[in-house]
Amino acid sequence: MKIATWNINGVKARIDNLTQWLKDSDPDIVCLQEIKTIDEGFPRLEIEALGYHVETHGQKGFNGVAILSKTSPFEVNRGLPGDPLDEQARFLEAVFTLPDTRILRVCSIYLPNGNPADTEKYPYKLAWMERLRSFAAERLAYEEMLVLAGDYNVIPEPHDCFDPRVWESDALFLPQTRQAFRRLENLGLTDAVRATTDATRLYSFWDYQAGAWPKNNGIRIDHLLLSPEAADRMTSAAIEKHVRAWEKPSDHVPVIAYFDFAA
Repeated sequence: MKIATWNINGVKARIDNLTQWLKDSDPDIVCLQEIKTIDEGFPRLEIEALGYHVETHGQKGFNGVAILSKTSPFEVNRGLPGDPLDEQARFLEAVFTLPDTRILRVCSIYLPNGNPADTEKYPYKLAWMERLRSFAAERLAYEEMLVLAGDYNVIPEPHDCFDPRVWESDALFLPQTRQAFRRLENLGLTDAVRATTDATRLYSFWDYQAGAWPKNNGIRIDHLLLSPEAADRMTSAAIEKHVRAWEKPSDHVPVIAYFDFAA
């Protein structure tokens, strides 16, 4: 099974790229972020025509997450628990039954950016990360296959960006951000990409400005974090970098992992 995450940066603007990628890459489950549309505005007909079931948690103009899947989930949960006043559409969970009746939980996550870090946006980011840690701890207790996939807006380590000096005061790379991400991983989660390679200059985002893409001045902020049960069945992971060179691209590219759930 192939599971992917991709910050699409506006699903209506990138629908041609999305449908082409679905045909080329043929993922089984896709977690999208920044769909930037209400649920009713999502171009589901184009996606359903390719054989995918569509679940969305949308918001007008910004944020919004979706999960596309070749089989329908039997349970869907919208919104990250822990703050009933938080109206931002950043979290979607879908629960699937595998052929051998085991459970697979997949979450699409769009973690807050947090910039500027000297505003209320940064405490919101850290609080959201703590809510995610609490959620993950609860789900891990089920001892099921769990994939937390999305745009985390976190650069975990210095080698995950082209120049740490450029990012040292950015909310994506501040020590508190990286510490919060480490606390999440320390629950027993595995970073799919880093479990397969220590390569440097391996990124999932390139800004539209300053020639970042042709210079490969990127950052790695899109991650798939896996429960032990899911990590045991992962066979490989990769970043589909070539998509960034397409016409009218997102500034992010898909990050994917393969699993052998028959094991």
